[in-house]
Amino acid sequence: MKILLLGKNGQVGWELQRALQPLGEVIALDRSINGDGLCGDIANFPAIEHVLKQIQPDIVVNATAYTAVDKAESEQDQADLINHKAVAHLAQLCQKQNVLLVHYSTDYVFEGVGITPWVEDAPKQPVNYYGQTKYEGEIALEKSQVRFINFRTCWVYGTHGHNFIKTMLKLAESKTELSIIQDQVGVPTGAALIADVTAQALRYYTLQNFDQQKKLHGHYHLAPAGETTWYDYANYIFEQARQSGATLAIQTVNPIATSAYPTPASRPLNSRLDTQKLQQTFKLHLPVWQQGVAQVINEIL
Repeated sequence: MKILLLGKNGQVGWELQRALQPLGEVIALDRSINGDGLCGDIANFPAIEHVLKQIQPDIVVNATAYTAVDKAESEQDQADLINHKAVAHLAQLCQKQNVLLVHYSTDYVFEGVGITPWVEDAPKQPVNYYGQTKYEGEIALEKSQVRFINFRTCWVYGTHGHNFIKTMLKLAESKTELSIIQDQVGVPTGAALIADVTAQALRYYTLQNFDQQKKLHGHYHLAPAGETTWYDYANYIFEQARQSGATLAIQTVNPIATSAYPTPASRPLNSRLDTQKLQQTFKLHLPVWQQGVAQVINEIL
């Protein structure tokens, strides 16, 4: 089996390079041109057409995305190109070649209110432009009639790339006091968990017959068990870092409301995701969120 991985150097792509290896031959690309003259920049339509023609993959895993939530408000064309138009183009190519397309989306496609975890078919109402482009990317997948599995996730972190854990650890080294938002609720989701679940789901998928595979296509919510706020998450990071022997300057962490910290893009207050469909369909168990966070803090330190 041949797997084409796009976005190999992102947080999730980095972990996918490891997790997908047991499944078959993995050709991992990023936006640069590799030694074979292949380029994985999904915004470069001719380059992507060439890649799919050359490699003839069985599965394409698209780990590329425009994820700068605040910048998306001012860089709308770029965000739309990568999260929507390029996804539509990739889906059409995969559909033509009868290739399974694995994609990643976000809880930001929902309106982010209430306290109930979002189920896959809950009404979509993005609160910002980034969420809108991700939602339009999902619609493009559906319209293309490609065979696809789309994992929606939230609050992604990893040992590789920029994320909340690294920001908090850096700030806590020099600052004695921080104010952190406490009215947004979600689940920190490790890039390693996303990659491992993807590999497990693909393994399960490849063992099914054609009719069973058809039933597996669609959207799934992927996040660990439990929930937290950014405020409690930050405190957990500091506690774990100290247990790992880190010396931190931080002494006081103040809980604040979202309204006290205005940003160019609105944020959902409710990022909880219901993962029952994923667990039941692919016979998976999801660990508590603290487990992955503690592990990554150890690795970073």
